[in-house]
Amino acid sequence: MNNITLEQLLEVIKSYNPDELKRVEKAYHYAELLHQGQTRQSGEPYIVHPLNVAYILAEMHADGDTLCAGLLHDVLEDTEISKEQLAKDFNDSVANLVDGVTKISKMNFSSKQSQNLANTRKIITGITEDVRIIIIKLADRLHNMRTLQYKSEFKQKENALETMEIFVPLAYYIGTYRIKSELEDLSFQYLDPQMYQKISQKKNKIEKDNQSSIQEMVFNIEQLLDRENIQSQIKVRTKNIYGIYKRLKDGYKISDIHDLFALKIMVENKAECYQLLGMIHSIYHPINNKFKDYICNPKTNMYQSLHTTVFGPNDHLIQTQIRTYNMDKIASFGLATYWDINKGNARNVMQEDLKQKYQFFKSLVEINSVFGDNQDFINQIKDELFSNKIYVYTTKGEIIELPKGSTPIDFAYSIHTDIGNTMVAAVVNDEYVSENYILKNKDRVRIITDDLSFGPREDWIDKAKTTKAKRKIKEFNRN
Repeated sequence: MNNITLEQLLEVIKSYNPDELKRVEKAYHYAELLHQGQTRQSGEPYIVHPLNVAYILAEMHADGDTLCAGLLHDVLEDTEISKEQLAKDFNDSVANLVDGVTKISKMNFSSKQSQNLANTRKIITGITEDVRIIIIKLADRLHNMRTLQYKSEFKQKENALETMEIFVPLAYYIGTYRIKSELEDLSFQYLDPQMYQKISQKKNKIEKDNQSSIQEMVFNIEQLLDRENIQSQIKVRTKNIYGIYKRLKDGYKISDIHDLFALKIMVENKAECYQLLGMIHSIYHPINNKFKDYICNPKTNMYQSLHTTVFGPNDHLIQTQIRTYNMDKIASFGLATYWDINKGNARNVMQEDLKQKYQFFKSLVEINSVFGDNQDFINQIKDELFSNKIYVYTTKGEIIELPKGSTPIDFAYSIHTDIGNTMVAAVVNDEYVSENYILKNKDRVRIITDDLSFGPREDWIDKAKTTKAKRKIKEFNRN
């Protein structure tokens, strides 16, 4: 059982936003009173759950409205209080957040009933209204998964499956890697307990065997940094158990997983990141094809870092991730980091950046506008957004995220409707390909256009994978 107390929650909040202490304490006592007499399946008083949810949010430095909503997230569903009363006692923002989380909570992803399909749609589109609703729901799901041992075996598997299908992709898309990794491991523990244990034991043994090599490498890098007077922090990260499982499933041996261990080195600015990269390569030989510059080319969820895999002490492969302190915060908590970086204006910057910078958001809005039927909407979301992805490059080196099975038609329309409508040929990795060529990870794609072309043929609809491409082709041929 988790014994987080109100005092511990307030202690965390005091460290970054002491002005909100009174309001958060009020929300706690308000929720405690409303949930009085209710217990969890563990036998604990119900208030333990919202308290833990608020603590997870506080670890992300959530704003006051979000913390209050975390504490109150079940009151509309489980007590007699109304949204109007909540708005009166707190404010409209808190009431709207609680209402948003409540709508999401009323669903059962594994059921095919129309009401549940409609609610599943609400969770996925909730991100378009206020991304904080999804962050609260992720914290809620994380605590529920941490305490899943009190449910029946059937419920454990059902919850683990829906977590993998819905919440893990959402956590990935908004960049909350820390939550994503923990949700994966917690779910995997219930979906395949034997395999989980087997990999867990192997991981512990390898960590033990590599401990001295990693310590030696950390010491050597710290010496380099001290000599150059570069302020830094180094953390050691081992790949999560589900991440290892996925690699083993792809045919890798555990000893061949090049990012099994990672040294995360944080420095003050970008220039120091590149300076440190050169310094590390001067003492440890890199594997050339395992270098990634995500600072110049951020991932589609805004993750930034330099990755280089080197031969460490005793010939152990060790990945080194070099980033600034802010990049490290974004790597851990994604959009939630804006609470720290943008303070009072965080919510607006979150929503604005979500619209402008996050590719999945545009696909989500597109799918939502095209599919009226909830079952079709959810099928398309699973097929297009929550399925395997490929990442391809434009001629300028920008990364475009597409669902697996996409063609140059999808690529063209993802860049701009006019490029799709005037496409006459596609060049992939300097070779001409047909319009139904299936794109692969890391392909470099160039679309050749002609303003005098006849436009997209109707049979392109069957060759396209994405909702946007199919809709634009239909619209062109209707005119």
